[in-house]
Amino acid sequence: MGERRFQFLPNAPLDEADVVILPIPLESTVSFRGGTAGAPDAVLAAAEQLEYYEEDRGWSPFRYMSVCVADPLAPRTGEAEAQFHARIAEVAGGLDRDNLLVVIGGEHSLTPSVLAGRMPDRGCVVHLDAHADLREHYHGTPYSHACPVHRIRAQGHRIVMAGIRSVYEPEAGRIAADHDIELFMDRDLQRGDGWPRLLDSLRGLSGPVWLTVDMDAFDPALVPGVGTPQPGGLSWYQAVEILEAVVDNPAVDLRGVDVVELVPDPSNVSETVAAKLVQKAISFWGRARGFERRAPGGAQSGVDHE
Repeated sequence: MGERRFQFLPNAPLDEADVVILPIPLESTVSFRGGTAGAPDAVLAAAEQLEYYEEDRGWSPFRYMSVCVADPLAPRTGEAEAQFHARIAEVAGGLDRDNLLVVIGGEHSLTPSVLAGRMPDRGCVVHLDAHADLREHYHGTPYSHACPVHRIRAQGHRIVMAGIRSVYEPEAGRIAADHDIELFMDRDLQRGDGWPRLLDSLRGLSGPVWLTVDMDAFDPALVPGVGTPQPGGLSWYQAVEILEAVVDNPAVDLRGVDVVELVPDPSNVSETVAAKLVQKAISFWGRARGFERRAPGGAQSGVDHE
């Protein structure tokens, strides 16, 4: 494959881009349906079908912003798991902190490694998922896609997890005992005061924040292409409201977003949802930081899109 692009937009130099998209086509510990290695390219292909205009904020972000899709970061032949995850941290830590980093996975095990480089200081991770992902190890490795939240807590970060509807019994006990994990079970979000409580929690965050989106957080009727689907789940507009609550909060220093655990599906719907979510994150982040006050001259100016 040649140079990867987002929405056919020209790539700015990596150290000058307002938005950096880092593909990590990791697929090493999947335990049900495979295919996560193909997800980054599938999401980028689906993004080609999106309009530049983003309707929720009423602007075209890339009239004013630049973007770079970095070279994919994949395991090397014979590379040990620990070495690869250390390399993820090194790459993420070497990127400009002033831009928006969007990581497209790949399985969920990559998230703590990105955080080790991108958010080494204590912060909060907003975790959208069907699963708690708090196992210390799974199938013999701490780098399993079932273990990222355990590793994130070991780094000292707080967790706000939402959409959860599949929990291992020891995980439930650990969550109940850990005041730095705030749990919003999926069914509670669909009834009573669960949904407004989640939004209030997100609007009250401050300091460094990372948003990690396992695509199985969504209702599988909307996103069937995931490795470990579960009934129930977030709707599209619930996910958009969560994104708004985080990104529009002026007290939050958003260090980045990852979209993981996607398995491309024949309908292309799942990867289109992921691509649209990435577009929303870019748009909301750019508008919240006043990029629309720049003179037009962003990546879109270099594309004939009529």
